[in-house]
Amino acid sequence: MRDRLLSFLALGSVAAFLAWPLVNPHLDPASAYFAHGEEVGDTQEFTVTGDAGQIIRDGSWSVTRAASATAPAVGTPDPGSAQAIARELVVARGLDDTEYRCLHALWSRESGWNHFAQNPSSGAYGIPQALPATKMASAGDDWATNPETQIRWGLGYIDARYGTPCAAWEHSEAKNWY
Repeated sequence: MRDRLLSFLALGSVAAFLAWPLVNPHLDPASAYFAHGEEVGDTQEFTVTGDAGQIIRDGSWSVTRAASATAPAVGTPDPGSAQAIARELVVARGLDDTEYRCLHALWSRESGWNHFAQNPSSGAYGIPQALPATKMASAGDDWATNPETQIRWGLGYIDARYGTPCAAWEHSEAKNWY
């Protein structure tokens, strides 16, 4: 009887020990172990790359993914062109030339920077290929004819949905749409 009781207590102790992290997953918060054994402490910033692109938050720490999309290099846009307007608006948002390159590649693919471009099968319209096109009215009444209005709306859409032009470009590369 005593052997049975000791076996039961030993088994119960092992089960409790193994189950505790499931009950309290925050035993060791804000530390990360990498394959080569380097530990990153709870006050250091680090980036984890992966396919999903989500931002993971737990308590006081977060893990973000750096943009890994590479867009082709572009030259300086012609003054007054839609590309020049876009570059100015990208810079005004505090983004760099890498983000502009991603935006340039994305909208070159989507519309060729034609503010009258319309997809014949979906009806998507303008430089950012808004669907439905009337969504761009939130950026201005001249959305159908003004490239700047379309660009402002498109940057807002990218910011809300993807965070950055490079994240939108990366999604477009993977899915062939954004």
